[in-house]
Amino acid sequence: MTAKEVARAFYDLDLVKDTNAISHFHPECELQWNSTKGFTTFNYKGIKNMLEGVQNSFLSFKYRLSHLLEDDNIITARYTIYVTAIETPDMEQPLAHFISIWHVKEGKLFKGFEISQQVDESVSSINSYSEIKV
Repeated sequence: MTAKEVARAFYDLDLVKDTNAISHFHPECELQWNSTKGFTTFNYKGIKNMLEGVQNSFLSFKYRLSHLLEDDNIITARYTIYVTAIETPDMEQPLAHFISIWHVKEGKLFKGFEISQQVDESVSSINSYSEIKV
């Protein structure tokens, strides 16, 4: 698998429905995440715990990519996360916009860098990019 195919396989998941999402991560992985709440670093166990939290908090958790770029074993992805909350089972809503850079090692997501921003209702969503083929 190419690095882009590895990333695509992960971003095509609904994290709530795929209980094996952690299998896309290298056992020695690390994720550095800058969010609106500050800086966080996760290792494999931290990512696994985060995925379990997502599965307990939402009915669906999906990525909608607008960009997926590959340079050797490095992937850059731009996407919006859409969720269906347990409290509103009939409504899928955008949660946050992300840009992520992943180094792929041995066919797994290995070292990641993310920056995110919560969706601002006054700004149009990523749907305007839905025509872009990635």
